[in-house]
Amino acid sequence: MSSADVIIIGGGIVGSSIAYHLTEAGCRDVLVLERETQQGKGSTGKSMGGVRAQFATPINIRMSLYSIPFFARFEEVMGHPSGYRPQGYLFVATTPAHMEYLRQNYRRQVEAGLQAVRLVDARDVSQIAPELRQDDILGGSFCATDGFVDPHSVMTGFMKKAMERGVRLLRDTEVTGIAVDARGVAGVETSRGFVGGRTVVNAAGAWAGNVARLAGVPLPVEPLRRMLVPTEPFDQVSHQSPMVVDMNTGFHYRPEGRGLLLAWNDPEETPGFKLNFDRGFIEKVLTRGVNRLPCLEEAEVNPRRAWAGLYEMTPDHHPVLGGVRQLPGFFLANGFSGHGVMHSPATGRILADLILHGRSDLVDAELLGFERFASGRLLHEMVW
Repeated sequence: MSSADVIIIGGGIVGSSIAYHLTEAGCRDVLVLERETQQGKGSTGKSMGGVRAQFATPINIRMSLYSIPFFARFEEVMGHPSGYRPQGYLFVATTPAHMEYLRQNYRRQVEAGLQAVRLVDARDVSQIAPELRQDDILGGSFCATDGFVDPHSVMTGFMKKAMERGVRLLRDTEVTGIAVDARGVAGVETSRGFVGGRTVVNAAGAWAGNVARLAGVPLPVEPLRRMLVPTEPFDQVSHQSPMVVDMNTGFHYRPEGRGLLLAWNDPEETPGFKLNFDRGFIEKVLTRGVNRLPCLEEAEVNPRRAWAGLYEMTPDHHPVLGGVRQLPGFFLANGFSGHGVMHSPATGRILADLILHGRSDLVDAELLGFERFASGRLLHEMVW
C-alpha cells in the first residue's frame, strides 16, 4: 500500500497550483492523481484564459491581486512561460444601471488596492476599442493589468516545479472511493489500488460533485457547458485589443492567434456533462457579436475549430475552498464558476495555508467555506 501526506484528486491547473504551493511551504510528500492519460484534458485546456481583477466582491478582487502579479513573474519563478498578456479588460455599459454597477465595483476595487483600474466615458471607449458600435455606449471600466494567460502552460509550469521538488503525479488513475474512519479521511481507492493518507484535496473541476459524493459530502457544484468560437485570421480588430465585454448582452471577445475568440454565456444552457459543441451556437454568438462589433460580418468561422468546455458552478458563483468540518482531512477547491484559471495561484496558496496552518492571511477563507450553503451566507458575482 502506498501513502502520501497530501493526496490531490485532479491534475488540472488548480490541483497543480496546490501541489506547487504546498512544496513552497515545505510539504513535499504530495501525490496528484489524474484520471486522464494527459493533464489539462478537462476544463483547463478548454478555458478562454482571461485574467482580471475587475470583480464585484472584495474576496475575488483580493484573489486576483495575488494571482495577476504571480502570472507576471511566472516565468522568472517557474522557468516556464505563463503566456500572460496584459492587454486589459474593457467592460462596456449601455444602461445607467450597468454604469452604476461598474462605479460600485470600481470603489471596491480601489479600496482593495487595485491601482490600474479606471472608469471610462464613451470617448475613452471609442479610443480603446474603435471597432465597436458606439451610438448607445455610456462608458465603462478598464484595467490595464487584466488580460490573458495560456492555461495549459501555467498548469505545466506549476506541475513541473512541484515535481522537481518531489511531488508525484499519477496519470491514467481514477479515484473510485474515499476511505473514512473514526478520525476522518483515511485514503483513497483508485484504479491502481489503495493510497493511504489523512489529507485529501478535491480538485476535480466539473467532476467535483461526483468526487465529493464518494466521501459522503453533498457538494453543490454542477457542470455547465460553455462554448467558444474562434474566427479565421481577421485583421479588422487590433491584435492588441483588450478582452471586451458587452454588458448588455454578455457577448465578449479577445484576440486569439491571428483572429478573435468569441464567447457568450447562453442563459438557456442547462447543467450537465455536455462536452459536444452545438453548431447552432455559432449563429447565436455571431448575432450578438455583430450587433456590438459590426465588422464581424466579414469574419469567417470554421465550426470544426470551435469547442465546448465545462464551468463548475456553485449557487453563488464563488468557489468552495477549505476543509469540511464533518470530515476532518477532506479539503475542497471547487466551483470556480469560470474563474479557476485566473484564480489558480491564489487558490493554491490558500489551500496550502489551510492544509498546513488551518488559516490563510490572503483572504478570510471562512467566506468561501462549504458550510456557507447550509447557513445561507451566499455571496454574489455576475458571470461573464
